Amino acid sequence: MSRKLSLLSRACIAALGLASLSAVSPAFAADNATIVGQLTNTAENRVYAGAQITVVELGRTTQSERDGSFRFTALPAGTYTLEISYLGADTITQQVTVSEDSTITPVITLDDDSAMTEMIVRGQRSGQASAINQQRVADTISSIVSADAIGQFPDQNAAESLQRLPGLSIERDQGEGRFVGIRGIDPNLNNVTINGLNIPSPESGVRSVALDVIPSELIQTLKVSKSVTSDMDADAIGGAVEVKSLSAFDRKTNTATITVQGSQNALRDQTSPKVSGSMTRKVTEDFGVAAALSWFDRDFGSDNIESNGDDEVEQRYYAINRERLGAALNFDYRPDFNNQYFLRTLYSEFTDEEFRLANTFVFDGEDSEIERGSKDRLETQSILTLTAGGEHQLDTWKLDWQLGYAKSDEDEPDALYYDFIAENDSINADLETRIPSVSQNADAMSLSTYELDEIAFEDNYTKDTETSIKVDIARPVTFGRHKGEIKLGTKYRSREKDRDSSIFIYDGDFDGVDPAMFALNTPDWGLGDFGPGLDRAAMRSSFNANRSALELAELDSELESNGASYVNKEDIFAAYLMSSVDIDDWRIVAGVRYEKTDFSTNGMRVELIEDEQSDVETVENTPWRNERDYDYLLPSINVRWAVTEKLLVRGAYTQTISRPRFEDVAAFQIIETKTEEEDGVFVTEREAEVGNPQLKPYEADNLDLSIEYYPGDIGVLSAGLFYKDIDNFVVYADVAGTEGWDGYDEVVQAINGESASIHGVELSWVKAFNNGFLISTNATFSSSDATTLLDGERFETRLPNQSDRIGNITLGYEGNDVSLRLTAAYKSDNFEEIDGDMLRIEDDHTQLDFMAKYYLNDTMNVYFNAININDEPYYHYFDSRNRNAQYEEYGRTFELGFTWQIQ
Repeated sequence: MSRKLSLLSRACIAALGLASLSAVSPAFAADNATIVGQLTNTAENRVYAGAQITVVELGRTTQSERDGSFRFTALPAGTYTLEISYLGADTITQQVTVSEDSTITPVITLDDDSAMTEMIVRGQRSGQASAINQQRVADTISSIVSADAIGQFPDQNAAESLQRLPGLSIERDQGEGRFVGIRGIDPNLNNVTINGLNIPSPESGVRSVALDVIPSELIQTLKVSKSVTSDMDADAIGGAVEVKSLSAFDRKTNTATITVQGSQNALRDQTSPKVSGSMTRKVTEDFGVAAALSWFDRDFGSDNIESNGDDEVEQRYYAINRERLGAALNFDYRPDFNNQYFLRTLYSEFTDEEFRLANTFVFDGEDSEIERGSKDRLETQSILTLTAGGEHQLDTWKLDWQLGYAKSDEDEPDALYYDFIAENDSINADLETRIPSVSQNADAMSLSTYELDEIAFEDNYTKDTETSIKVDIARPVTFGRHKGEIKLGTKYRSREKDRDSSIFIYDGDFDGVDPAMFALNTPDWGLGDFGPGLDRAAMRSSFNANRSALELAELDSELESNGASYVNKEDIFAAYLMSSVDIDDWRIVAGVRYEKTDFSTNGMRVELIEDEQSDVETVENTPWRNERDYDYLLPSINVRWAVTEKLLVRGAYTQTISRPRFEDVAAFQIIETKTEEEDGVFVTEREAEVGNPQLKPYEADNLDLSIEYYPGDIGVLSAGLFYKDIDNFVVYADVAGTEGWDGYDEVVQAINGESASIHGVELSWVKAFNNGFLISTNATFSSSDATTLLDGERFETRLPNQSDRIGNITLGYEGNDVSLRLTAAYKSDNFEEIDGDMLRIEDDHTQLDFMAKYYLNDTMNVYFNAININDEPYYHYFDSRNRNAQYEEYGRTFELGFTWQIQ
C-alpha cells in the first residue's frame, strides 16, 4: 500500500517536476569541452579527497573524489580560473584554457609551503583533514572517517571506528563493538553498504549487520549519512553507513603496510596475536590492484550474573576464542579519462568459540532448585561480497552501473548443552541489587548431589544472499541561469534468508552418569561463589560415546527444530529522479524515490500437545506460507547554504522506511498445549511464540537543520537539530487474549506500535592546534515518545533501544616522534523491552581507551593500546537501577604492536 503523501511531500515532488521540465533543453548542450584534473602534493605521493573546486567565471563547483580527481564537462571554449579550497591548506587558483571539443588534464599541486606541510607528516592530522573536507562538501548531513584516522584509535573493527563520530554509538557483545546506532536509534533501522552493495546479515533473524566482522585494516573510508538523497536506498530511518575498501588509485604511489600485534585480556590473563597487511600497486598507468589481509586470534572471557527480577538468578562464566580473518582484493581499470571499470571483493570470516558454565537458582521455598549447565559451541560467520561496475562519460551524460552479489552465513554445528539439576531449599538471594549474592550450602556446591537432567545437541545454519543490479545516469543542465544536474536511475535487489535448525533433546537413560565425574576446580569467577566447574572435553567425549543409548525426546526435538526453520524472500524494485542546482550560495538537491517490495515467507506452525485427559502426546506440523507486497513513494530535499566561505547551514526533509527484522515477520509458530489434572479438574494451558508476517515497515518523516563553522584550518564546530516522526515501530508483547489468540495464557509476538517521535540536538567540535594538540568532542541529546496498545491498555514509553544521550571526547597530541590519544565514549540508558509487567532497561555505559604511538622513523612505529581502562561493566535492570537483569564484566585489554609502512 502506498504511503499517503504529506503536503510538504507533494510540494517537493511538484517542485522537482517543474525543475525537470525546465531542464529538457539544457542551455549549454552544445558546449563540449572537458576538464579532468587531479589534486596532489609536491612530492606526488598523496592525493586529496573532499577539496572544493570552482570554475570562477561560470560559478560551477565540484568536489575531488577519493583518488583526488575532479571533472567539469560541457564547458564552452575559453580560459578559466580554477579555485581550490581545502581545509588545512591555503586556497589556491590556477588558470586553464580549453578549446572546443577538447579535454585537458591538469594536475594541481597543493603547496607544501602552506599549513599542509605539518598536516601530512603523521596520520592524525591528515586523517582529520581528509574527513572534515569530505564532510564539508557533501550534499547530505554526513560524518566521515578516513583510513588514516581509523589507524589512530585502538579500534579492532568498523563498528568501533564509527563510535567516535557525532551522534553514533555502538552495541557491544562480550565487550566488543558489534552494531552501530545513529542518534541513539536501533541499529536495525540503518542501511549498511560495502562498496555500494547492500550487505545481508549472517545472524539469524536480524537485518542489522554486525560490523565487527569487518577488520579496520580493510577500510579506506567510512561514511555515515544522517540524511539521504533519492539515489540512496530508502531503508535508512537511522541513517546509511557506507564502507569503502581500498583502491590502488586512492594512493598516488605504490604502498605496502605490515602490522604485528600481541594483546592481553586481564580478566582471563590470555595473550592473543594479530597480523595484518595491505598493499596498493599500479601495475600500469591504467590498471591497479589493491589487497588487504587481517588475522586476529583472540582469547578472552567474561563474568556474568542475571535475574528475572523476581525468583530466579543465573551465574555465567564465559571462556571465549574469537578468530577474525578478513581479506580484500580489488581491481581497477581506467583505459582513458571517460571510462573506468572496477571489481571489488571482500571476504570476512568470524569464528566464535564459546564455552559457558551457568548456574541457575530458582527460589520457590521448599521446591527451590539449582540447575548447573554448560554450553559448548563453535559458530562461524562469513561475509562474501563481489561488486563489478563501471563509470562512463558519454558526451554530456554520465553512466554508472553496478552488478553485485553478497552472501552471508552463520554455521553452528555440533553445539552441545548439558543440564544438571538438584532440589535445594537452602538457597537464597537478594535481587534488589546490581550484583545479586547467592547463599548456598555444601550440598549446592557438590556435583555429587545433582542428577543429569537433559542434553541438547544442535546444528543451526543461516544463510542470507542478495543479488542486485543498479544503473544511474546524470547530466549537467541549467535551471534558468543556474547550473545544476539531473540524475535518474533504477535498482533491483533480490534477497533470500534461510534458517535451518536440527535440534536433538535427550532427557532420559542417564542412570549410569555420575555428574561428579565431570567436576573440575571452581573457575576464576569474580562476582561471588560459583561452585564446581565442568570438564568440557569429558562431557563431549561422554556424549559421543553414549549418544546412541540416550533417550531422545522426539516431540520436543521436533517442536524446536521445525519451529526454528523458515525461508524469507524479498524482491525490491526501486527507481528515482532527482535534480541538483547551485543558486548563488545555495545548493539544492531534491528528488523522489519509488520502492516496491514483494515479500514471502515459508515456515511451520508447530504445536506440541500433551493431554493427560485423552492420554495424547503428539506434535502437529502445519506448513504456513504468507506473502504480501507494498510500495512507497518517498521524496527528499537537501539544502546547503554557504553563508560565508567558513559558515555553512544545511537543511533536509526526507521520508524513509525500515523493513521489519526477518525473524519478526517469519512464518513460524511454536505452540505448547498442556492439559493436566489439578485438584480433580483438568486444566489446559497454552503458550506460544509466533512470527507476524503482517508486520508493517517502519515509516518516518525526517527533518534536519544544522550549522557548521570551518575556521580555515583543520577543524569544525557544528550544531544540528533533528526530528523524526515514526509510524509502525515494532515492540515485543504478550498478545494472548487478542484476536486470534483467545484461550492462550501467553503469546509472545512482534507487533506494530501506534506512533513514535524522536527529536534532539547534535553538537560537535574538532580542532587540531598548531602546537600538536588535538581535540574532538561531540554530544547528542535526544528525547523520544512511543505509544502502543497491548491487551487494550495504552503504554507510553521511549522508543525501543533509543539512548537519549550519547557522547565522545578525544584528547590527542601529535609530535614529530609521538602520537597520543585518550578517548571516552558514553551512551545513556535505553528502554529495551516490556518483560511481563516490568520494563527492561540497559544502563548507561562509559568506556575509556588510550593509544600511544612512537615513530622510530618515517615508516616504522610501535604502539600501545589500553582498552576499557575503567573496567566498565555491561548492566541491565528492571524498572529500578537496583533490580538486576544482567551484570557482565570483561576486564581491561592491553595491546602492543609494530607497524612498518613500505613506500
